[in-house]
Amino acid sequence: MVGRLFASFFGAVFIAGAFAYYNWKFSQFRFIDFDKFVLYEKRDIFYPKSEKYLFIIYNSKDYISLEKLKKLHIETPIILLDYYQQIINQDFGQDFNITEVKTGTDTFLQIVQRFNIYQLPTLFYIKREKGNLYKQDSDIYTIEKFQ
Repeated sequence: MVGRLFASFFGAVFIAGAFAYYNWKFSQFRFIDFDKFVLYEKRDIFYPKSEKYLFIIYNSKDYISLEKLKKLHIETPIILLDYYQQIINQDFGQDFNITEVKTGTDTFLQIVQRFNIYQLPTLFYIKREKGNLYKQDSDIYTIEKFQ
């Protein structure tokens, strides 16, 4: 009887601990250091100038999502990273300050892993901490949750 009571108690503690760890792991904010993660703007290395950016990772072959992105009203400068690593000069209109970038596969995979990206397009804000070190400044959104 006492053994079952302790087993139930430890089972509940284990489940609560796993739940707390999961919430902590996926809610902590992450950093991106542009000195270590090299992104290319056309043929030049991208050096961030603004204090804050909206970082968008998208799929250029998904035309429906591209149209949804074009309908957003965003004043913050945007870093646009394509899954297919293409710079296709998307016409988002004059309301957007967009920098299309590409990167090597290794860096792309590190960004995807660091920010736990499971669905495209993904959007999140980053804010300068110091130098070229930027901190995630929002939750990570899909296009449907961002609107």
